[in-house]
Amino acid sequence: MATDILVPTLGESITEATVAQWLKQPGEAVAVDEPLVELETDKVTLEVNASAAGVLSEVVAAEGDNVEVGALLGRIAEGAASSKPAPAKPAPTKPAPAKPTTAEMTPAPPGPAVPAAPAKPPGAALSPAVRKLIGDNKLDPATIAGTGKGGRITKEDALAALEKPAPATSPAAPPAEAGAREERVRMTRLRKRIAERLKEAQNTAAILTTFNEADLSAVMALRKQYRDSFEKKHGVRLGFMSFFIKASIAALKELPSVNAEIDGDEIVYKNHYDIGIAVGTPQGLVVPVIRDADRLGFAGIEKTIGELGRKARDGKLSIAEMSGGTFTITNGGIYGSLMSTPILNPPQSGILGMHKIQERPIAVDGEVRVRPMMYLALSYDHRMVDGREAVTFLVRVKDYIEDPQRLLIDM
Repeated sequence: MATDILVPTLGESITEATVAQWLKQPGEAVAVDEPLVELETDKVTLEVNASAAGVLSEVVAAEGDNVEVGALLGRIAEGAASSKPAPAKPAPTKPAPAKPTTAEMTPAPPGPAVPAAPAKPPGAALSPAVRKLIGDNKLDPATIAGTGKGGRITKEDALAALEKPAPATSPAAPPAEAGAREERVRMTRLRKRIAERLKEAQNTAAILTTFNEADLSAVMALRKQYRDSFEKKHGVRLGFMSFFIKASIAALKELPSVNAEIDGDEIVYKNHYDIGIAVGTPQGLVVPVIRDADRLGFAGIEKTIGELGRKARDGKLSIAEMSGGTFTITNGGIYGSLMSTPILNPPQSGILGMHKIQERPIAVDGEVRVRPMMYLALSYDHRMVDGREAVTFLVRVKDYIEDPQRLLIDM
């Protein structure tokens, strides 16, 4: 009796997936709960496991096929060993070589011998003076036309060769690499969905970006002071992201329009703070969400970031873990970006861009000081957020980062 392998429920509003890769081949034995095939949706890549033990007897949906929820992917037959492969076809017998005839075996009579022209030894018929002149200047005698008796090279010929400009030799072009000069690869579902959402954001929202910069001296000093004891107590490192999440939540509470979204003719103000963190993976950009981040302490935020980051890199994020964010933070600084204009993550109205920390001279109390500075960028939907609110939001984030103690006493 065969067991059908079906496309499972993929998540809310997702009805279709692409067969990315079969992990088992027909004829191979499979165990219960062993991964059989990877499916790629527009948000995540998930594995379909075997619901019964046996042998993968049939693959119905090939790699690259689009399949709907409940569609048949393949079948598992009862048994524990792979089916025997079909016997190989015998190789065709090569015909025996034909026996040569008597005429073919008789060697042809030799023709008249042609005496070879005697090779002219290098340096022959060169006077000692000419030979020294050619040797000292590393000339090639074969390239010098002799005007002496019998075509001999004279001293004047060698000197004339020295006066001629050396022919320009262009460097040899590197050999072309083997293989095609172009490669076409089918876009993954995730990459196509990323492209659609980014273009949707540009076409729908009135995106504008405002900039500021923050001095990270206080945050860096605080991290240095409590780094070891924090990690010893909580088992996780104290990073910069938790400070920016806390600062953003405090600013969102003061400016709720940045935490809202437009739904048709209505504005939906969110009274919860689910912060999305943009993460780059080999498959593309994903945005896992930290639920109710306002209720978490620094340690809880850092642990959640670490867990979601590992899942993102391993392709194990669920759809629920990437849905429903109210505000997003992206950190291009980990790749060295000094400044950027992040694109909104629709239907959200704001996204905060962090960047590289770089020491720069700035004026402090009338004196020039070198401080660790970071450019901050807030992209926002101008349909929802006014310029005053956007600028105020970014100034509040800057204030909290430059004086992080304010986060502890709710100031």
